[in-house]
Amino acid sequence: MRDLDYLKLLSRQYPTKEAASTKIINLKSILALPKGTEYFFSDLHGESEAFIYMMKSSSGVVLYKINETFGDLLSPKEKADLANLIYYPRHGLSTNHDEDEQGWQKTTINRLIAVCKVVSSKYTRTKVYRKIPSEYAYVINELLHIDASDPDKKLYHQEILNGIIETGLGEEMIVALSHLIQNLTIDAIHIIGDIFDRGPHADKIMKELIRFHDVDIEWGNHDAHWMGAAAGNPLCVASVLRIATNYNSFDVIEDGYGINIRPLSEFAGKMYGDDPCDCFMPHLFDRNISDQVDLRLAAKMCKAITIIMLKLEGQMIGRHPEYHLDHRLLLNAIDYKAKTVTIDGKTYPLKDGHFPTIDPAHPYALTKEERELMDSLVYSFTHSDVLKKHIEFFFTNGSMYKVINGNLLFHGCIPMNEDGSFATVETLEGPYSGKALMDYFERKARQAYFSQDVYATDIFYYLWCGPASPLFGKDKMSTFEHCLIEDVKTHVENYNAYYSLSKQEEYADLILKEFGIDPQTGHIVNGHVPVKVKKGEKPIRAHGKVFVIDGGISKAYHSKTGIAGYTLIFNSHHLALAEHHDFVRGGDNTPSIEVVEYMHHRLRVAETDNGNALKSQIRDLLELVEAYKSGLIKEHQLETDLSYTTLP
Repeated sequence: MRDLDYLKLLSRQYPTKEAASTKIINLKSILALPKGTEYFFSDLHGESEAFIYMMKSSSGVVLYKINETFGDLLSPKEKADLANLIYYPRHGLSTNHDEDEQGWQKTTINRLIAVCKVVSSKYTRTKVYRKIPSEYAYVINELLHIDASDPDKKLYHQEILNGIIETGLGEEMIVALSHLIQNLTIDAIHIIGDIFDRGPHADKIMKELIRFHDVDIEWGNHDAHWMGAAAGNPLCVASVLRIATNYNSFDVIEDGYGINIRPLSEFAGKMYGDDPCDCFMPHLFDRNISDQVDLRLAAKMCKAITIIMLKLEGQMIGRHPEYHLDHRLLLNAIDYKAKTVTIDGKTYPLKDGHFPTIDPAHPYALTKEERELMDSLVYSFTHSDVLKKHIEFFFTNGSMYKVINGNLLFHGCIPMNEDGSFATVETLEGPYSGKALMDYFERKARQAYFSQDVYATDIFYYLWCGPASPLFGKDKMSTFEHCLIEDVKTHVENYNAYYSLSKQEEYADLILKEFGIDPQTGHIVNGHVPVKVKKGEKPIRAHGKVFVIDGGISKAYHSKTGIAGYTLIFNSHHLALAEHHDFVRGGDNTPSIEVVEYMHHRLRVAETDNGNALKSQIRDLLELVEAYKSGLIKEHQLETDLSYTTLP
């Protein structure tokens, strides 16, 4: 039997055997329900409009449910219009021009209720009720459970609808039902890393995720340097701003997070006034709305912060010989008179040799102006309340990896050697490999963020681009070469052996076993490496055991992948891949959905991790009932304690 003190504590929540027995009945019935639908997304890279559409449409599942509900009763256009109304109800209401407004509202509410009945069928009434906005809970609950075909209830149903229209609540009811449908079609969201960088509004993605009821994030390397920047690491701040200036993403910096980069623009304008900075011209995938920066000034800002970043990187390498990054000390490999650089014994001409802030004798030393600039920028990052809230969500709802319902989720790789063994990384705390290495990096990241010591927070930069970082998994981050060397051979970043080995079933099995997952039923889900569909690459590898779901939602990758992202959907019947196309505002953005694996039987809650937790709770309650029956615990004996102690 469980510890008696624990059972006494549990009895505060269930003070009688009837209360405990009723809860047992409730939990056992939940175990018999179909498992909820999980959605897996990866490498969002700030593409807020496209991602929010994916969430609202459940990656095409809402339209599928509409088809399931109405079949041929509605035309394709009517079904498409209803789907778009569910995705964006306020917009749909503002553009509706039906002459019979009240009739349209009644018809629409009835249709939404019909869809709602279908998408809520796998949940308990209690769970559905909790998702309904409280002000409309009674009305919507009644509409969901009335059989309008019953003559005795038909009039009752009609009068509820009439009351909604007559009191002017028709539009609000349509909005509430639309949001309820969105909420019910997604039970849980898994983000397999890289919410930040490149795209226009990672901040808007974070706001949506924070509002969602069940979400987890497996950290990506692009997330890592933002985590470091929020912790006050100057190198991570410079790295984040280099990408923001390079991708013309000023809105997310200044409007999204309220970070003041005017000091950077003033410094860059002063230092590179006559320098065209052609090598640092920004990519133009998105147009800034709130902060439209002149492109030439943006290029100067990018060059200024890139040079500072390279200096700070050199300082960091000196602080951490255990990182083994000496091969990235390139500023002292430059011949500043000849404007060349020597790498691995070969000399290359530089595309840009104008470096007024670099002292060749001390290339990694910041100038006084650069130090003052970085102090200002670090202050802005560490005092952004919105950024702090978003990054703390990364720690409360995120991790290096996650094991859930037999699936292993991580962003990049599990570092491996060419022979298929797990790569051992020597750290100051000893050697780590496989799962232990992932746990080590997570522990160090958490310690670093909350200590906010610069030496400790360097770990975030290593996670961003270190050769043994599971979030990066390449031999180098070739920023220097991309910016300053014409020869594309120097730009190549060699992948860790994981990326080729994981295509083979035996190594996928090895990794699954390392994390305690049955290789017969388990899957690995990761992102990081865009799947070049246009070149024939497939997201499914190792005979269906590995899913690489980075399909290139970022506009920067559309031309490389040929698509605009994947969603992996895991419901009670199957695993399916939604293949997205370029997002067009107001257009038909319905993805192509392909079932890639059928379950042997319909999965129930009892077969999930949540089901295991419920079974444990049932066992505890059964012991509590026995304790009541045997007299070990008296019913209501702790009732007086309830006045000051209430368990959740």
